[in-house]
Amino acid sequence: MTTEHNARVLDAKIPDGPIQEKWDKYRFDTKLVNPSNRRKYDIIVVGTGLAGAGAAATLGEQGYNVKAFTYNDSSRRAHSIGAQGGINAAKNYPNDNDSIFRLFYDTVKGGDYRSREANVYRLAQVSNEIIDQTVAQGAPYAREYGGLLDNRSFGGAQVSRTFYARGQTGQQLLLTAYQALARQVAAGTVELFTRTEMLDVVVKDGRAVGIVTRDLITGEIGSHSAHAVVLATGGYSNVYFLSTNAMNCNGTAIWRAYRKGALFASPSFTQIHPTCIPVGDEFQSKLVLMSESLRNDGRIWVPKEAGDDRPPNDIPEEGRDYYLERMYPAFGNLVPRDVASRAAMRMVQSGHGVGPLKNGVYLDFADAIGRLGRKTIEDRYGNLFEMYERITDENPYEVPMRIYPAPHYTMGGLWVDYNLETTIPGLFAAGEANFSDHGANRLGASALMQGLADGYFVLPATISSYLANWLNVPPVPTDDPEFVEAEQELKDRIDKFLSINGTHTVDYFHRKLGKVMIDECGMSRSREGLEKALEQIAEIKRDFWSDLRVLGTAESLNQSLERAGRVADFLELGELMVRDALDREESCGGHFRVEHVTDEGEAKRDDENFAFVSAWEWTGEDSPPIRHKEPLEFEYVPLSQRSYK
Repeated sequence: MTTEHNARVLDAKIPDGPIQEKWDKYRFDTKLVNPSNRRKYDIIVVGTGLAGAGAAATLGEQGYNVKAFTYNDSSRRAHSIGAQGGINAAKNYPNDNDSIFRLFYDTVKGGDYRSREANVYRLAQVSNEIIDQTVAQGAPYAREYGGLLDNRSFGGAQVSRTFYARGQTGQQLLLTAYQALARQVAAGTVELFTRTEMLDVVVKDGRAVGIVTRDLITGEIGSHSAHAVVLATGGYSNVYFLSTNAMNCNGTAIWRAYRKGALFASPSFTQIHPTCIPVGDEFQSKLVLMSESLRNDGRIWVPKEAGDDRPPNDIPEEGRDYYLERMYPAFGNLVPRDVASRAAMRMVQSGHGVGPLKNGVYLDFADAIGRLGRKTIEDRYGNLFEMYERITDENPYEVPMRIYPAPHYTMGGLWVDYNLETTIPGLFAAGEANFSDHGANRLGASALMQGLADGYFVLPATISSYLANWLNVPPVPTDDPEFVEAEQELKDRIDKFLSINGTHTVDYFHRKLGKVMIDECGMSRSREGLEKALEQIAEIKRDFWSDLRVLGTAESLNQSLERAGRVADFLELGELMVRDALDREESCGGHFRVEHVTDEGEAKRDDENFAFVSAWEWTGEDSPPIRHKEPLEFEYVPLSQRSYK
C-alpha cells in the first residue's frame, strides 16, 4: 500500500536558539536583496486571496516586479471572504492573561500536536503586527466602549483574542488587501491577470521557473516566467463536492506542483466545520457556513428523547440536552471544531437529530437575547442571522438555528520549510496552500491569521534568501523547451477531455467522488472503509476517463472544461488523502480512526509511532507514492492527551 523511503532528509531550515528568538535571528541572518536590485527580479503570485494579495502587494511595495493571477474577475471574489467570524491575535486587550506564548500553546494543542513548533510560534508573534497593519489600512473592526478594538472568544481557547468586524471579517480584511494590491497595480509594480487559471508549474534544472495558464474567456494557453513562483491558492475541501468553499475553489495548482516534485504533506488532515446549515436535499451543490463566532452566544442542544418531533420552542429545559456543556464543562460550546463536529455526529447517529431530515442540531440564542437584548445580538451577528433566514425561511431570533458539520478547511497542503519554500527550489506556498501551522485541526479564527501572516510578513521576509542567489540572472524565456513541452502537455490534456464524448457530466463524477470521500474519509474513518474507498475511487477514475462528456470547445469560455481539469485532479488527490488516512494508524484532530479511541470515545494519538509529518512524493501515474517523514519535536508544548473537560 505505502512505499516508505527515509533516505531523503526533509530539512525544515529552522533557526537555532530559543523559540522566542528564532524569527528575529532568522531575519538578521538571512540573505537580503537591496532595494535597487529588487527591480531586477520577477515573481509570480498565483491566487489573490489574503495570502496572495498580501504577498503580491508587499513584494510590489518592496520593489520587485510581480505578476499576480486569479481565476476570478476580481481579487475581491477570493474565498478569503468566506471567513466570517474573526482573526486571532495575542494583543490581550481584554486583560484576561493572553500572550504570544498562550496563542502558540493553544494552536499547537488545538492541532493535536501535529504541527511544527517553530512555525506556529512565529505565527503567534506576527499576529499582533497583522492587527496593527490592517487597522492602519482601514479595517473596520468592532470596538468596545473605551475605544479599544473589541474581542470575542472562539473554540479551543479560554481567552478572548478574536478581532472581528461583525460577521464579515474576511470580507473586510480582503478589501484592505485588495486596496493594497490595487495600489501596487496602479504604481506599476504588480501586473494583475484576472480570469486566468494556472494549470501547471514549469520546472527547469530542478527549480521552478514559471507557470502555464489558460485564459478562461478566450481559452488561450500561455506561459509566464519568473525567478520565483508563489502558490497562494487556498485549500481543497471541494474534493468532498459539498463543502463550505466557493464552488470554484480547487486543488489544481498545488496538485500540479506535487506532480512536478513538490511533496504533499498531511493530505488527510481535513476539517469538518461544526456550524453549517444542514444539507437540504440531494441536489444541493454547496453548503453554507454559519460562523463559529455564533458559538459565543448560542447554546447547542438536541432533544433528550430520541425522535422528539416537537417544535424546539415547545421542548422545555428539562427535555433538552446541552451536550457540549455536559460533556466538556471547561470549554462548553467553545470546544475545538473537531471535537464539536464529532459530538454533533454522534447525536444525529443516535437518533437525536432535528429538522425535516433529522440531520441537524440546534444552535439557540434565546438565553443570549434574554440576557443581552436583541439589539446586541443584531449588532454582533445581524448579517449572519439575515443570511440564515433567507436560506431556511426561519427566523433565528425566534427559533433556534439548525446546524450540522460540513467539510471546510484543509490543514494539509504542500510541504514547506521555515522559508515557506517547497521541495522544489524557487516554488513557495502560502496560506492554506501549505501545511505548516495547524497540524491535525485548525482553531477557529486562525485562517485569516495565517493567510495575512504569510502574505504580509513571512514570505516577503523569507523569499529573499532564495532570490539573492540569482542576482543578474534573467528569467528563463518562455520559448525554452521546458515551457513549450508544458504547454503541449496541457493542450493534449484539454483535447482528451473534449474527445472522450461519453454520457455523464463532470458533476456526476464529482458528486460520486464526494460521497465516497465524506462516507469513508470524512468525520470518522476505518481501515475497512478506507480500503473500500481506494477501490471505489479507482473505479470512478476509470469511468471518468472513459465516459466523461464535455460540450463546447477549448477556444472559448467553457466552465465544464474548467471543472473537468479540476475534478481529474480531485480524483487523484482524493486517492492520496485516503492513502494517508489509511497509513496513519492513530486518531488526531480531524483525523479520527474508529480503531483508535480513548475509553471516553475521544481521539487517541500514537506519539511513539506517528509524531511526524507525512510528506508524500509523486512517483508516476501507475506507481504508489513514497512517504517521507519530518519528525516533530515538542520542546515547549509537551505532548499530552488533549482535554477540554
